[in-house]
Amino acid sequence: MSARAVPVQLARIPNALTLGRLVLVPIFAVVLAAADGGHSWTAGTLFLIAGITDQVDGFLARRWHVESRFGAIADPLADRLMIDAAIVILTVDRRLPWAALAIVALRDVVLALGGRYLAAREVVIEVHVVGKAATWILYLAVGCAMVTGHSTEWPVDLFWAGLCLALLAGAVYVVEARKALTR
Repeated sequence: MSARAVPVQLARIPNALTLGRLVLVPIFAVVLAAADGGHSWTAGTLFLIAGITDQVDGFLARRWHVESRFGAIADPLADRLMIDAAIVILTVDRRLPWAALAIVALRDVVLALGGRYLAAREVVIEVHVVGKAATWILYLAVGCAMVTGHSTEWPVDLFWAGLCLALLAGAVYVVEARKALTR
């Protein structure tokens, strides 16, 4: 069933949510960095809001058929900036292991360079369910690491699971990109 056309003002909501998430990143980072040892319900709440708006903006853009080039670039950027800010701060506060920082940095470099390469060739790779699941698991793990006690281990285990899923999603995207480039 196709969605009805929406008024221009409503069609702007997905990109407005993405912009809001981009604005939220530095606010979140300051709140988390100022928190006692990376433990903050306020930062956790801001992180939750970012995670929810990530899902809502994508759902609305697809539902209303108002996907945009801006959204295709800014939405994943906002996700990576929010998750990366949290991971850096939580790593410094020893809530996540140092190895997590190196792996996430490597993943982001590959995504940034690969994205530029594909964009220059006008190749668009659709979001895969594995990538979405990885993002949600990472959001959940990192958010839980912010609001649980220092000795709580399961958020770190969940983080590793999400990161493994993100790496799997990366492999799926590489395969899809290769197919698109050889057509």
